[in-house]
Amino acid sequence: MPHAACRRKVAEKFGLDRPPGRVLVVDWVPSRPERPEGLIVVYDGGVLAPGEVAAITTQDGELAGYAFVKPDEVAERVSPLLARRIAACMDAVRAGTVISLEDGCPVT
Repeated sequence: MPHAACRRKVAEKFGLDRPPGRVLVVDWVPSRPERPEGLIVVYDGGVLAPGEVAAITTQDGELAGYAFVKPDEVAERVSPLLARRIAACMDAVRAGTVISLEDGCPVT
């Protein structure tokens, strides 16, 4: 139940109870020494109202904080894998489609 898990994780991590939107990206990531292979499903989180932004709290100590950044600033703040995945999500929003990725790279 990925949809329910997404909603639960957003509530746990940020203190927001929001239904996820549509799927933007499905990314298969290969195994690495620290973790097994996996399938990442990224949902559209929608646009937050100012009151929702003000209500964000990091709940579990796992996150040091959060920031809203311009698309051209993302790569400076995240790993190359996450930068590729986020760029694909932005493309999926613009195109109104779902993008399949392998390790953050579009499947052609």
